[in-house]
Parts: sequence; structure tokens; C-alpha cells
Amino acid sequence: MKLVFAGTPEVAVPALDALLASGRHEVAAVVTRPDAPAGRGRRLVASPVAERAEEAGIEVLKPSKPRDEEFLARLREIAPDCCPVVAYGALLPRVALDIPTHGWVNLHFSLLPAWRGAAPVQHAVMAGDEVTGATTFQIEEGLDSGPVYGVITEDVRPTDTSGDLLTRLAFAGAGLLAATMDGIEDGTLKPVPQPAEGITLAPKIQVEDAHVDWKAPALRVDRVVRGCTPAPGAWTVFRGERLKLIQAVPVPDRTDLAPGELAAGKNNVFVGTGSYAVELLWVQPQGKKPMKAADWARGVRIAPGERVGGTDLDVPRT
Repeated sequence: MKLVFAGTPEVAVPALDALLASGRHEVAAVVTRPDAPAGRGRRLVASPVAERAEEAGIEVLKPSKPRDEEFLARLREIAPDCCPVVAYGALLPRVALDIPTHGWVNLHFSLLPAWRGAAPVQHAVMAGDEVTGATTFQIEEGLDSGPVYGVITEDVRPTDTSGDLLTRLAFAGAGLLAATMDGIEDGTLKPVPQPAEGITLAPKIQVEDAHVDWKAPALRVDRVVRGCTPAPGAWTVFRGERLKLIQAVPVPDRTDLAPGELAAGKNNVFVGTGSYAVELLWVQPQGKKPMKAADWARGVRIAPGERVGGTDLDVPRT
């Protein structure tokens, strides 16, 4: 088939690579989000998918909106058989959906209908799911609601961050997307409607969602830290400034600390939660680079009984 691939971030690149390497289909063009400011200089930078496509000598389309008439006209000229999609980052209007013969087929990183939305992997980790996966489905105008072509499953490991899990799914899902294109071409795959039960939503994680509640149980704190790593980054407040939490592990046998209370030893930093403590391993103070939590604690000289989390934690111990 003649394909036009749509995707933007690094996580979409393995799927593009798989389609380029398949030898069975022609990737005639790539659709991606416009160049965006990045780095300290805020200079415009092309998306990872755009960079990979340019390396491969493929035409790159960067519409500000996928309903732009110039983009739609070019898509009609290319006349793709199908448009595979991975994390493109913009809603596709009906006028665009109708152009390819076999429509637009999305690789979504969840077991639909679970975790429909922008942040399925983060929500799966934060919810404590033991198994997740990836799904290919026909895009329609509803939110990730179209009929399904194929599914793969992936275990969520106890120490997985959303970044760890998303990397594995990106590579496993790339094979699924390539196989889905093969099945559409030879007619062996027909999309099946999603179940009406089991629908959960995964909206984009906001910065406030990553604010750690130290009154919550340690397992919840652990899931928030892992689910928000690498982005947007779990955080708390220490001495009036934001402290990013990069890695922490539950410590079930440490139950002597109140929620948010710090205890620093020579090589360890513990924080109390609503159940038992967690040990901070890596943190990032405001305006500084990531560092080992023990090094941070030595630098700030934590006082006995000092806490993270703000004044809302200043309540009597029970």
C-alpha cells in the first residue's frame, strides 16, 4: 500500500522505522506537528519524526492544523491507501479521515477501551495496572473509540516508570502496526467494534496531578512518582521551593515517620507517607540538575522533624 505516516515524538519513530523496513509498503510522506521552540535559546526544532523522515528522504508535511486546505489538497494528490498514526498530537477532521482508501489507523498504547486519551501509559502506571499493551484501531471522530484491528499485551513491572513502559510499547507496537498494514492490504484483518464495558479515560497529566500527597499510602506515592517520570515529573515542596522527585522506593519496615516528615542518614533519605515510608533515591531541586537524594540532603542539612509538602501537612500526629 501507499502510506502517509502521521506522528510527532520520539516514541513514534520505531513505528516509522518498521514501516520503512517492511519492504512491502511505500511510505510516500510523513505528517507531523510544526517545528516547536526547544532548549534555552527557544529556537525552532523539527520533531523527531520529521528528522527521521528527512534522513530517509521522505516528504514531510507540517500543517498548523490538519484541516488546512493546502495540506488536504496535498494529501489528495498523494492519494494514500492508508494513513498509519502514532502520537500525532492533533485531532483529525472528517474531511481528512475520508481521503485514504482504508482510512487512518492509530497505534494506541493501551488495551482499548481502557485508557482512551492522551496519556494511557502514565495512567496505567499510576493506577497500578499489572498488564497493559497496545492496540491498532480505525480512527473515527470519537476519542479512541474506533473498531480494533489488533492487540499486544505487555506486563507492567513493579519498578517501571511511564518512560520505561512506553519505550517497550513503542518497539513492540511498531511490529503490531506493520502487521496491521499487511493484514489490511491482503484483506485478512477486519476491524472489530470495541466493547461497551471497561471504558476508562486517560487525559493529559497536568503539573498539579504530579504533586505528591504525602498523606496518601506509600504505594500511591510510588505510583505517582513512577507514572510521572519522565514527564511532567512528580514534585513536592521543600522550604518554599519545588523539589522534583525522580526516583523513590517504598520501605515497608519504616513506619516511624509522619506524612511528609524527613529522616536523613549518611546514605539515605526517607519520607513518611500515610502508611509507611518511602526512600528518596534521586531528586532535582529547583534550578539545579538531578542529584542523588543523599547528596541533596547533605547540602540542605535537614533539621530533625523537618517536612516536605507544605503547611497542609502540619497536623498533629495520631
